[in-house]
Amino acid sequence: MFRNYKAIGRILYGRNSFDQLDDLLGELRVEKNSYVLFLLDVYFEGKEFMKRVPLHAQDILKIIEVKDEPKTKIVDAIVAEVKSLNKGLPVSVVGIGGGSVMDYAKAIRLMFTNEGSSALYQGIDLIRNKGVHCTVIPTISGTGAEVSMTTVLTGPEKKLGIKGNFTPADQLVIDPALIASVPEPHRFYTAMDCYIHNIEALNGHRKTVMGDSLGTESLRLCREIFLSEDSHTPENDEKLMIASYLGGLSLTYSEVGACHAISYGLATVTGIHHGVGNCIVFNQLEEFYPEAVKEFRAMMKNNNIDLPKGFNANRSSEEIEKMIDVSLTLIFMWAHVCGPDWQKIITREKLRGLLLKM
Repeated sequence: MFRNYKAIGRILYGRNSFDQLDDLLGELRVEKNSYVLFLLDVYFEGKEFMKRVPLHAQDILKIIEVKDEPKTKIVDAIVAEVKSLNKGLPVSVVGIGGGSVMDYAKAIRLMFTNEGSSALYQGIDLIRNKGVHCTVIPTISGTGAEVSMTTVLTGPEKKLGIKGNFTPADQLVIDPALIASVPEPHRFYTAMDCYIHNIEALNGHRKTVMGDSLGTESLRLCREIFLSEDSHTPENDEKLMIASYLGGLSLTYSEVGACHAISYGLATVTGIHHGVGNCIVFNQLEEFYPEAVKEFRAMMKNNNIDLPKGFNANRSSEEIEKMIDVSLTLIFMWAHVCGPDWQKIITREKLRGLLLKM
C-alpha cells in the first residue's frame, strides 16, 4: 500500500512575518490559563531579538544549548520539568532556532502525550499518540527540520530519529529576515546539509518523481546561492530558506544516503555538529557522488571555507569501530544507496577506510 504522508499544517511566509507570531498563538490561547512553551536557541540569549518573542506572563521560556546534537535525555528532562509545574499541557511548543531547536520542539511535544523516555521511540512509526501543537521557526537554514517527518535525537545507544506521521510540526513561520545575521562558517555548514540532502535524495533506489521534483528545485537554488559572487544577500537568504524547505520535503518521498549514514556514526561517537560532520564525510565520498563532491569543493572555495582536516586522525580503534557499528544499523539509508544487496558492497573494511581518511 502507498503511504499517506502527513505534512506541515500551516505555513506563514514572508519577510518580517515573525512579528505575527503572537496573533498565530493567540488563536490557541482559548482558556484563561493557556500557556506556550518556548524553546529559544542559546545564540539569542541576552540579545535584542529576545524582546520580540511574544511571551505572556504564564508562558515558559527555555534556552536551548545547541553545541551538541539533540539528546533524548534533554527531551525527557524538559518534559518532566514542565509536567512537575502542574500547569497542564501547553497549547503549543514553539521552537525558534536551527535544526536542533526545531527537533527538540517536535520531540518534546510528542513526549507530553506518550509515556516513557523518548529513547523508546527512536525509529519509524513507534509514536502512538498525537502530540500537542507545535510551531517551528528557523533562524538558520539547511537542515529541513522545519518540514521533515523526523526529529533526530542521540540516545544512550544510537543517533536515530523519531519518524512518523505525528512528527511534523503544525505551524511553520518562514521569515528570511531571521537568517541575515548567521555567522560563517556555521551558515555554510548548515546550508550544505540541504545540498547533501538533495544529492542523496536524487541518487538512489528510493527516488521518485515527487522527490526528484522537489530536490531538483532545491538543488538549483543551492547552486545559485553558493556559486554566486556573494551568497550573503537578502535575495539569497530567501532562496536558502526555500531551498531548505524543499530539500526537507524531498526526503519524504526519497531517502538520505551514504553521507548521513556515516555522519550519524561520526556524531554518535564524537558529538560533532551535524552540518560540520556531514561536510567532513561528504568530502570523502567521490566513490558515491563524484560530480557532486567536485561541486561541493567548488562551493567551499567560492565561500572561503576551510574544512577541518584530520578529524579522525587520533581516534582509537574502538571509536572507529563504534562509528561503523552505528552506520551499519542504518539499513534503509544503505538500501537507498546500493539496493537490497547493500551489505555485499558496504563492508566494515570500506567504512573503516573512509573514516580514516577524514
